[in-house]
Amino acid sequence: MPKLFDDTRCYILGDPELELIGDREKLGQWRHKGTGPAYYKLGRKIVYQGSDLNVWAESNKICPSGIE
Repeated sequence: MPKLFDDTRCYILGDPELELIGDREKLGQWRHKGTGPAYYKLGRKIVYQGSDLNVWAESNKICPSGIE
């Protein structure tokens, strides 16, 4: 499967690519609950690394029985 995010890129809140997995509010809820993709908190900025987003997306993959 092609990767959803560029592994070498960093994404910050407001980047339209993040809308693929959730809006700003949903991402905030996941951070508060300690779920969702890994992130860095640099001062007041939240930064997601593309490779972490791809790992998280792959871990949430659902395959119907017998299909890979």
